[in-house]
Amino acid sequence: MADSQPTIYDVAKHAGVSIATVSRALNSLSSVRPATRAKVVAAMEELEFVPNAVAQRLSKGKHWILGLVFTHAPVDGSQLGVEEANLLYTDIVIRGAEARAAALGYSLLLRSAVPSRPEGMTSLMNLTGTVDGLIVLDQILSDTEANDLARRIPLVLLAGRGDSTSAMTVRADNEHAMNSLAEHLVGVHGIERAGFVSGLDASPDSLAREVAFRTAIERLGGVVAYRDVLKADWTSGGGAAAMRQRMSLGAPMPDVFACANDQMAVGVIYALGDAGLSVPGDIAVTGFDDITLTRYFSPRLTTIRQSGNLLGEKAVDALVGALDGAASMTHSVVLPTQLVVRRSCGCVEEGATLEMAAGAVDGRGVG
Repeated sequence: MADSQPTIYDVAKHAGVSIATVSRALNSLSSVRPATRAKVVAAMEELEFVPNAVAQRLSKGKHWILGLVFTHAPVDGSQLGVEEANLLYTDIVIRGAEARAAALGYSLLLRSAVPSRPEGMTSLMNLTGTVDGLIVLDQILSDTEANDLARRIPLVLLAGRGDSTSAMTVRADNEHAMNSLAEHLVGVHGIERAGFVSGLDASPDSLAREVAFRTAIERLGGVVAYRDVLKADWTSGGGAAAMRQRMSLGAPMPDVFACANDQMAVGVIYALGDAGLSVPGDIAVTGFDDITLTRYFSPRLTTIRQSGNLLGEKAVDALVGALDGAASMTHSVVLPTQLVVRRSCGCVEEGATLEMAAGAVDGRGVG
């Protein structure tokens, strides 16, 4: 046997089944066929796998419910605003998490929260007696709050730097994604002046994308002026409002605006068009996420593709792995991204270029 303690992932590989199947077998769910359970048990015996004792004790009192906490999109109350909230990338993440949780025998309890409000933290603390673990989207918790919550219940963060000492972080490779985008814009289109449209100020993803994009553009000889870093709120309405405010300054526009998500990019393009400017003729615009809408929008949007479904799935895998005693809660999982080149950056042949980012999974991760 190897020096390190075998994990649930080793058992799954040895038995030739998924970690979901091993988890169901460990918890004696009826959905596992007797022959499959026998294979899993044989693999555990051969590897001398011993489930974590603490996790075993906890499993006896399991609720078989995972909590997923998310922020509501700020909407203006109009019918358009309410409908837009249903297009958020968050919804895709939730669907991925829900399907994965069901496959592992868990239900998913959804709860919305507002960042930096004391009642929100109280609400999350109250959840600890209802669910077995929590997944938190975006920056709802401060570092101190996350540490406090993680002392009560296993916690997975879908936003953060990945340096938490108490919770696991699952995130996209923002740094490599924005480097790939900047290199394309400068190398292929000769971009010299660039701007950036950010999401909510508290979002680590928005900040990471902004910093990585600015750093890459400047490294490649370009400029990102202070006035061209626009503050929005992840929605198309927020993107449009930020762009209108920027145009009201009367200052020369940059060659491109990179947006922290696709929805804001749609709003930016709408505002530019409303002012008589064409994309990409007068100015290029790019997004991040590759939501379905952008493939049919005109012009089709150059963007960074990340899998929201995969993000949700990996978050559930990480949480269930911790509950089963097979994963540490203090490491980071970084998922790969893909640059998708379409018309909005000025490329003529849409979809001609795909560049895989070098996203990696931590050696102890849930890859």
